[in-house]
Amino acid sequence: MARTIATNTEVDLSAAVEFARTRHRMLLITYRGDGSAQASPVTGGVDDAGRIVISSYPERAKILNARRRADVSVVVLSDEWNGPWLQIDGHAEVLDTPDAVEALVDYYRAIAGEHPDWDEYRQAMIDQGKSLLRITVTRSGPIATGGFPARLA
Repeated sequence: MARTIATNTEVDLSAAVEFARTRHRMLLITYRGDGSAQASPVTGGVDDAGRIVISSYPERAKILNARRRADVSVVVLSDEWNGPWLQIDGHAEVLDTPDAVEALVDYYRAIAGEHPDWDEYRQAMIDQGKSLLRITVTRSGPIATGGFPARLA
């Protein structure tokens, strides 16, 4: 049986964002007050401006950490475990409701399309006190796949 060879395909920021646009399973890396990494599995999307968007609550570690230090990383995963993945680095801003409501609408659209009742959705976001992380992409790694090094092919 032929071995699968690991790959690393260099891409520019535009291609990295397009890779993320169709993939919603992500690991968000923020930094605790002591500087250590905090990883959070999240559902994310890409807004019309090409920013990674992630919804959460203001008391969650990811939001508290991003308020303290805006430098974050997002590992964008494929739906299939062995599929390609990509790390994106950027600067996060935190939006809170009620100011975040329209950005949360954009977040929903990026992930799931149209909602059957936008007024109900907007009110639910306010009632839940949701926050939105909006990450401006500054750097990306290559699109990678797992496997053996080429020397073991």
